[in-house]
Amino acid sequence: MEWIRTETLAMASAKCPLCEATGLRVQDTTQEVVACNCILRAVFRECYNRFAECNYSRIEDARCSLENSQSKESPGNWSRKNEEYCADFLLLAKRHLTEEEHKIFRFRYLLGADWRLCARKLNMEKGIFHHTCYRIQQKLGRAFAETRPCSLYPVNEYFTLGYRSREPAKLTMVRLAAAAPQKKKVDVPVKRAA
Repeated sequence: MEWIRTETLAMASAKCPLCEATGLRVQDTTQEVVACNCILRAVFRECYNRFAECNYSRIEDARCSLENSQSKESPGNWSRKNEEYCADFLLLAKRHLTEEEHKIFRFRYLLGADWRLCARKLNMEKGIFHHTCYRIQQKLGRAFAETRPCSLYPVNEYFTLGYRSREPAKLTMVRLAAAAPQKKKVDVPVKRAA
């Protein structure tokens, strides 16, 4: 994903010393402009909030939607976006995290355990546990934003109908019929009443 300053300014942390609240920073080794870690954590939090909303919603709120098909034989595919989003979220987390990080991810984010319980269960100190959580958020934030062709971020694009269609929209020209000439208004003098 190409990060643009207008997108990152709103999500950047005001206290971030690396990007100075711009959301972008220059990488030391390659001199390339990349997203700051505070942006990646913000992307993770937004995706995680949507995951929690989809995961904990009532069964009556589940909706099926018709997506445009890429072939001409079938008109489209029916899908359950909430369930697909949850599945994609979990599969990306499992794919991009190490076994130890995924264990922490399961305890902290999926089971909702407090940091004290997680640190005690995993025999970790408070600082090491929190820094590991920050690394998990950064890894997954980058994965959610940069996975192609269907990334989880921006969330609203994932849930938009037809987003997954790779065909560009077709422009059709419509010729308008000539409008009938308008009749001229006649000014009728009005007598003044006394």
